[in-house]
Amino acid sequence: MTNKILFIIIQARFLEIRCNPWKGGEDFTQVGLVANFINTLRNHEIRFTNHRRRRGEMKKFIVLCLAGLLILALAAPGYAQAPKLEFKASGFLDTQTFWEEGVPQRNTSAGLYGVTNGNYASGTPAVINVKAPGWNRTDSHWDARAHLKFDAVMGSNLSGTILFEIDSSRWGSVFNNQAVREANNFGAWTTDRSAVEVKNIYIDVGLPYFGVPWPVTTRIGAQTLGIRPNVLMVSDGTGISGGIKIDPVLIAPFYAKALEGLDFADDDVDVYGLSASAKISTFTVGAYGLAFRMNTYPFWVVNTGSVIFPGTSSQQFGQSPGTFKSHMYWLGAYLDGKAGPVNMNLDFVCDYGSVDERTFRDLGEGVVPGVGFVPTIPNVKYEGWMVRGKIDFPWEKFNFGSVFMYATGSDARRTSTTGLPGTTTAPGPGFQIVNPISGIGQHNITRRVTGYVVPPGSEQDTANNESIVVYGMENGASGGVGIAKNANYAAVSRGGFGGTWFAKLYGSMKVLPWYKVTVQGLYIGDTTKNGDTLGNSVKYLQAIPASYSALGIPQSTTFLRDNTNIGWEFDLINEIQIYNNLRFFVGYGYLFAGDALDVRTHNSGTPGNSPNTFFAGGNRKADNPWALRTRLMYVF
Repeated sequence: MTNKILFIIIQARFLEIRCNPWKGGEDFTQVGLVANFINTLRNHEIRFTNHRRRRGEMKKFIVLCLAGLLILALAAPGYAQAPKLEFKASGFLDTQTFWEEGVPQRNTSAGLYGVTNGNYASGTPAVINVKAPGWNRTDSHWDARAHLKFDAVMGSNLSGTILFEIDSSRWGSVFNNQAVREANNFGAWTTDRSAVEVKNIYIDVGLPYFGVPWPVTTRIGAQTLGIRPNVLMVSDGTGISGGIKIDPVLIAPFYAKALEGLDFADDDVDVYGLSASAKISTFTVGAYGLAFRMNTYPFWVVNTGSVIFPGTSSQQFGQSPGTFKSHMYWLGAYLDGKAGPVNMNLDFVCDYGSVDERTFRDLGEGVVPGVGFVPTIPNVKYEGWMVRGKIDFPWEKFNFGSVFMYATGSDARRTSTTGLPGTTTAPGPGFQIVNPISGIGQHNITRRVTGYVVPPGSEQDTANNESIVVYGMENGASGGVGIAKNANYAAVSRGGFGGTWFAKLYGSMKVLPWYKVTVQGLYIGDTTKNGDTLGNSVKYLQAIPASYSALGIPQSTTFLRDNTNIGWEFDLINEIQIYNNLRFFVGYGYLFAGDALDVRTHNSGTPGNSPNTFFAGGNRKADNPWALRTRLMYVF
């Protein structure tokens, strides 16, 4: 008989769980009654155990069966109220125009410094007076993007999402044949391009009670993963993210698989993240950590032939897996909120980690048959940081504010532009390794990167929207334009901020309910040492001191200039709300360019001249860059 009682209690407990899912679930009005009958069952079990000799087992059985049947009768209507499928569609359509001079397209293969403007950088430095075709010439183009998002919602605890992205990086893009990837290309003449891209596919689940006394949600699949997108990371990838609400704290862990490689080898790339935030008075404070465990680094490198990529049976043209490994970490904290009439945002992020040689890491230094001498290539340490603060003061139809950002830059004499082990830095005294067999030394080996970097694939450069000319605004299908708009999808990069700092003042006015105008001004500086972040101008050709010659530095060494002034930028931004769902943006930006944007055109002069002699013609300064941008966006 006791077994039957326990069976009924277990059934009732199941109903209690079914009637009380964490994110609301089915809305049962009988939950309180069910809970009362559960308690009644438990009390009857105790009572009948203590007084078994007084009461007959048959009577006890009848009472409990009636109670169980009543519970089932009350709970049954809840099962009949299963949520209905709700199908939703949302997204946006946009068209943008670009008209500018000296403001390049987003650079997705930029280095840590010396990122020259593709519109007016010179050709091979050794060739005299070579200029890029776009030197001091205006350029213009159109692009377009569409997002189409479908949500299949089954109550508040379960939904599935599919997001498509359709791009044309140019109206009138190149007419491709079927052998060429046609993403970003629906704007080709006659259209009919296979330009639909799968951006996200994921399931959202509100987990039922399973012993953890807090609401728990999870998202599984290809999704957008981000932590403070305007300063650190926003990207898309396959993974699992979650949310655990422990009032007032929200904890959000996530895991993603960035690269698999061979299924049976430890050559993959895993991403781990954890953030926590809490609402305290009028402020939200938070902290987070991010780890990239990269046993293949970079994810791929460019090659001129084709290779069999690990884990596949097909040839991959133009790329092969990297030969290094890296463990990189980011730690950060932030504060968002309001102090009296003032809105505040504050961010701090630091990065640290290393990149190590992987191909011969188990062999050590010595002679490898068929390879030759293999030195122990030193690893490269990464240590950088960034701080950003913003203050807004809204007053009636006006809003006044300021922003300050500082991101550390690299030292060009301590790292190459790639930051990879064994690569050569810019000229100057640096770390040296010597082949003991040949006695030949290699000077200026990359050892340390002090510039602030963002994770591989991060689109922080498109998310910050700080200005029109230097940092870029209103990115679209082509990624937008901006002198500092840099990213790298296979390795860490300076993003949009690394190696720069700025101070910005702005003011806006709601002229009409549908029209807002903003005026802003920025001073932008360079934080790279012994070189420039966004330029590569030459300092001088000089006679190499004896101390340098002893390190093997050639007599013809050309030193980079170290400029600090990127320039003053002024922007005028107009936002017109034509309809509630139709917005038109038009903005104009002008940069008074500083010396830190100068580019190197050729090496002039002869070795042996006195130090600090600058040779005219070795560098070139472009006209002041400017850009006129428009964007029409329909959101639905």
